[in-house]
Amino acid sequence: MSTVHVLLGLLSRGARHGYELKRDHDQRLPRAKPLAFGQVYATLGRLQRDGLVEEAERDRAGGPDRTSYALTDAGRDALASWLDTIEPPAPHVTSALLAKVVVALLIDDPDRARRYLGAQRAAHAARIRELTRAKTAAEATLGEIVAADYAINHLDADLRWLDTTVGRVADLHREVRQ
Repeated sequence: MSTVHVLLGLLSRGARHGYELKRDHDQRLPRAKPLAFGQVYATLGRLQRDGLVEEAERDRAGGPDRTSYALTDAGRDALASWLDTIEPPAPHVTSALLAKVVVALLIDDPDRARRYLGAQRAAHAARIRELTRAKTAAEATLGEIVAADYAINHLDADLRWLDTTVGRVADLHREVRQ
């Protein structure tokens, strides 16, 4: 996820200060890792340095300064360019799941690999059940439902891989040992 571009997108709706951007991010991307305030302000500093946002207003009433930021034309262009860019499928497999299975087999322990695959399958299935409960709750927003669906589909793909791989452990073990 590109925090820079999400913040630019949030600012496309009008000037906001850091607290509002953090709140809006966490609300609009409910299953994403919440942003830290420091990350918001550091990102705003870089965006301002790069000419993508500018200070819109500074409110000094009743407490610490609250600076609102607004998109510049360059910021709108950068956001439009990012939205028009197709994300390429990942060229490399970078998964802790795969690495743990291969390493377990490298140390000559197919039973350990099978136990790991089974335990990981149980953890994935539990997470899918948790997400399903969350998305079917009466108070679930459409944004929460869409985010849960995204996570469930990724977990389901991992489950299919786990199931397939457990059946291939013996063959993979022979191949890795060569």
